[in-house]
Parts: sequence; structure tokens; C-alpha cells
Amino acid sequence: MARRPLFLGSEVYRGSSYGPKHPLAIPRVSTTIDLCRAMGWLDDGVYIDTPVATVDEIARFHHRDYILALARAEAEQRVDAETAARYNLGKLENPVFPEMYRRPAISTGAGIQAARLLLEEPGIVYSPASGTHHARPGRASGFCYLNAPVLAILELLDAGVERVYYVDLDAHHGDGVEEAFADDDRVLTLSVHEDGRWPFTGMAEERAGRMVRNLPVPPGFNDSEMDHLVEVAIRPLGRWFAPEVVVVQTGADALAEDPLSKLELSNGALWRAVAALMDLAPRMLVVGGGGYNPWSVGRCWAGIWATLNGFDPAEGPTHAAESVLRSLTWNRGAGRNPPEHWFATLADAPRPGPVRDPVRRVTALALEGT
Repeated sequence: MARRPLFLGSEVYRGSSYGPKHPLAIPRVSTTIDLCRAMGWLDDGVYIDTPVATVDEIARFHHRDYILALARAEAEQRVDAETAARYNLGKLENPVFPEMYRRPAISTGAGIQAARLLLEEPGIVYSPASGTHHARPGRASGFCYLNAPVLAILELLDAGVERVYYVDLDAHHGDGVEEAFADDDRVLTLSVHEDGRWPFTGMAEERAGRMVRNLPVPPGFNDSEMDHLVEVAIRPLGRWFAPEVVVVQTGADALAEDPLSKLELSNGALWRAVAALMDLAPRMLVVGGGGYNPWSVGRCWAGIWATLNGFDPAEGPTHAAESVLRSLTWNRGAGRNPPEHWFATLADAPRPGPVRDPVRRVTALALEGT
């Protein structure tokens, strides 16, 4: 009998914030945990509290001087001008905050731990905190201080895994992961992201290496278009590559009600995408990513956990789950007068639409060379 999916989490995310003016002022992982427990989907038998990654573990990818600078910034709660410029720390994007080293070190520790659990035996591991896909070896980028997906994949490769399929569904290009493995034929990286959105990379025609695929999509990207990409490109590429492990980054910022993209997905589109990738390999790691509306992130990521376990993520919330949703606050305008469906449902209304020519074009480009 296959091992039940495992959920990696930590209490470090409860109350930890990048600061009141930052998009990551909101609770995300803690909300997901609370919703999953309130729905009866998460019990102590599959929940694992994750450790802080060691400096040596982090240094498998990140430069030691950067690791030490990040730890020092947390301890001192400040960075000087030289450190800020060299490591991209201390500005609005990657601010100084009380857990700025410990929090990403735990997220990274979860990614590494997930890889080790998958190496022990086949199955699924879910780590919603481990989708920090922008960080580079020697600097922070895009709210990401350490690159948990890269370190998880390196752990797999170091143990002898020969084929990892990395699928990034975030609204922003998975640039840090692509860059890390662009020249490594053991890793096929695929990123679906909004065309023309920061970091302004990941063009469909550009392949940094033979195993890079990018699917930049236009604003207004809808459920039908995501379903099309999954059916026509993402699953076929996976079957062609025949991975031993699938790693899926599930940023919730592609959802219609997120403030940092112009994509128009419902959470059901992401749930279906995750479900469609589950049979591509005997081992699967699912991580979170972006997402800046606390209701849409929590509902989406809880539904991903339900999907991985064969539960119906569209079932109505229990009284306890609705209480979790009603307890959330958000200082943006939409959060001051939230619509009732953010409390009363877990599933968004479907957002179908036409499959437009730009989506068909990038699909065709992604399949070239297979």
C-alpha cells in the first residue's frame, strides 16, 4: 500500500511577516494548515514539523558569504549600504524582518527534507512554504532569500536521481530554478508565467539549455487555456522526458483575485493541473510559491492538499474552516470589504474562455525538439 502524502510545515510562518507594507504581510502557510485541519484533511500522522537547514546544506547552492550576510542581517536587524547593494537585501522587495534568515532556512530545510523522504520510498510530499524560486546563489530576488526548489532538486540529483521534471505554475517566471539547471540534462524545467511581467525573462523562443521550456501567457489567461497547456504541452513533455520525480511549484498569484498579476485563473484550474501531473512519476514534490491575497492563497493551497489525497476540494467549508477564513484580514482595498464567497466556499467559480492564438503559439514552440 502506497504511503499517504506527507505535509511539511512549521509554526515559524504564524505571525511572521515581511512587514506591514509588503505583499507578504499576509498569513499563507499557517492559513493553509489551519484550513486543512479544519476540513478534516490533515492529521498528525502525516504532518511533519520541518527543521532549519544547516549552513552546509544551504551552501550546496548558495555562497557562504551570502548565507552569513543573511544571518547577520537577521541578528542585527539592519544592513549597511554595501551589504544591501551586494546581496539585494534591505529594500522593499527583500526587506529586513525578524525571521529573515530563519524563515527561509526552514523553508529550505523542508525542501531538502522532502527530497530525502521521497528518496526513502515513492509517494507525494507537500511543502507549501518551499516555492521560493527566484533566489540566486549570492543574492535575494523577488521576495526569495534562499532557493528551496533548487536545493530540493540538488538533493535528489546528489542521491543518483537522473530525471527531474520541474513544472512552475507561478504568475512569475521561475528564473532562479531555470538558471540553476539550464545546462543540466537531468532536469527539465518548464515555466508557465505572465508574459511581460517581472522578472521579464522566460520568453518562449529562448532556451537557456536543451532542457528549458517556457510558456509565457497573455493577461487574462483563463481556465480553458490552462487546461489546454496541461493537455497539449505539460503532460506530453512529461511523458517524453519520463521523470523519476516531478516537482510542481504552485504559486497562487495566477489566480484572478491576486493583486500582483493580470491572469484570470480559478483555483480549480491549478487543482486540475496538479492532478494531471500525479501519474507522471512515482515520486512527486509539490511546493507553493507566490500568492498575495490571503483568502485565495489559503483556499487554493488547502485544495491542492485535498487533491493530492483524493478529497473533493470543492466541498463546502466546515464551520471551523469558515471561521478560519473569516478571521483573516488584509489591508488592501479588497480586503476591507471582502466578498462573501471568500468565506463561504473553497472553490472559485470556474473561469473558462477561448484558447487564444498566443497560447497556442507558445504551446507549439514548447513541443519543438521532442
